[in-house]
Amino acid sequence: MVVALGREVFWRIIQAVSRIVIPHQRIDCVDSSEKLKKRRVTIGSFGLKYNRQPHEGEANGHQTHWLASLRIDPLIEVPEPARVAGASVTFEPGARTAWHTHPLGQTLIVTAGCGWAQKWGGPREEIRPGDVVWFSPGEKHWHGATATTAMTHIAVQEKLDGKVVEWMEKVNDEQYGNQKAN
Repeated sequence: MVVALGREVFWRIIQAVSRIVIPHQRIDCVDSSEKLKKRRVTIGSFGLKYNRQPHEGEANGHQTHWLASLRIDPLIEVPEPARVAGASVTFEPGARTAWHTHPLGQTLIVTAGCGWAQKWGGPREEIRPGDVVWFSPGEKHWHGATATTAMTHIAVQEKLDGKVVEWMEKVNDEQYGNQKAN
């Protein structure tokens, strides 16, 4: 039996399944604080624009959208009228996205390592395996690995007029190292 789900129900199912499927082990991050270790992150997101089959990854992603090395493994690419897209992305230590937004928002499901996510004007948040993070539609943000630890997440977002992301300026070393964005 096929059941049509609304967007809100779909995202709630994704979040519930991630709590069951992804082990909630916590690993120590060299650059974490006790305050951040004790709470779940509820911000964060990621987006890709691609039309390719699963592959062995990319050494450096798209240099205009990333800093340092990462691997992208597409997981979900569906034909129209469906809009969902998703990928597993592994960031090497120090790797991060540029600032960007998503027209319909995005959910990240952290599966390994330790990373950071930050929305514009907010504090940099630590993200760990089992965390489900969400960025609202149009919310400017970045995410990636910490300076010393790699991080992998599954990114799920929807297309609006065929587009899942709007890329902006790169996150510079000062922004990456600071706790708060301008």
